[in-house]
Amino acid sequence: MSGTFKGVFNILATPFSNDLAVDDASLRNLVEFQLDKGAYGLTILGVLGEASKLTVEERTHVMHLVMQTVAGRVPVIVGASHQEQATVVSLARTALQAGAAAVMIAPPRFAEPIHANVLAYYEQICAALGEGEIVLQDFPPVTNVVLSADLIAALAERVPTIHALKLEDPPLMQKIAAVQARTERLAIFGGLGGMFFLEELMRGAAGTMTGFAFTEILVAVYQAFTVGDQDRAAAIFDRYLPLIRFENQPLINLAIRKELLYLRGAIKTPLLREPFAGIDGGTHNEIASMLRRTAIGDPRERLIF
Repeated sequence: MSGTFKGVFNILATPFSNDLAVDDASLRNLVEFQLDKGAYGLTILGVLGEASKLTVEERTHVMHLVMQTVAGRVPVIVGASHQEQATVVSLARTALQAGAAAVMIAPPRFAEPIHANVLAYYEQICAALGEGEIVLQDFPPVTNVVLSADLIAALAERVPTIHALKLEDPPLMQKIAAVQARTERLAIFGGLGGMFFLEELMRGAAGTMTGFAFTEILVAVYQAFTVGDQDRAAAIFDRYLPLIRFENQPLINLAIRKELLYLRGAIKTPLLREPFAGIDGGTHNEIASMLRRTAIGDPRERLIF
C-alpha cells in the first residue's frame, strides 16, 4: 500500500436509517458517491464515522459492506481504535484479512510514562498483526494522548509497519515539519476538515483524510498542486474555504457534514446517534446561504473545475 498511499482519502460517515440502525443501502450509495467524486481512498470507522457509537459487531458489518462495495477500486483504511487492546487486535485482524490496505489505530489513554507506554503498545500491536500496515492517528482532543514529534519518530523507527501518520494536533504545519525533521519513514496526512489542506501540502503532506462533504474540491486542489500549479490550487482552495471552514465548526461539524451529504443525495437521512450536538434552524439557513455564497447551485451535481 505504501507506494500509492497519497491524495485525498474521504473519512466515510456512517449513515443511519430512521430507527438509527446502520443503513446498508445508504452506506453502499455513499461509497459510490465518494468514488465518483474522485476520492483516492476511503477511511472508515473513524471518529466522525461514529465508530465509538457502534458495537463491535456493527463495526465489523460496516467494514465488510464497504470492502465488498469498493471491490478493490481504491485503498480502504479501517479504523480499529478501542480502549481494549484485545479488541483492537481483533478488529484489525478482521479488517486486514478482508483486504483493508491498512488499519488506523489511535493510542488509548495511558497513565505516565506516556512515551514508554505508547511505544510498548504499538510494538505489541505490530507483533500481533505481523505485516499488516498501521496508520498512526494523532488526535489529542479525542484521545487525550499527546504524541510529541520525538515519540512519533521513535514509533516510526521501532514499529516497521507504521507507514503513515494522520496528524490533527495543531499547529499542524509546524508539527508536520517537526516530524519530517526527525524521520522520513512516514507519509503524513492532515485532517481537521481540510481547513489547512493547501498549507499542509506546502509543508510536504502526502494528502489529507477528512470527511468534508465536497470531496471533489479537495481532489481538485491536490491535483493542481501535484502538477506544480500552485496558483490554481490556491484559487480553488480559496474559493471554497468559507464552506470548508463553516462545515468544520466544533461540536456540530458532523451534523453539518451529514446534512450536506443528505442534500447531495449521498445518504437517505442526516441522523446521528447519541450523544451528538445538533443544528438549529439558523444553521440550516446558513448552510443554504453558504452554498449560494460559494456558487454551488445544485449540491447534488458534481462540481467541475
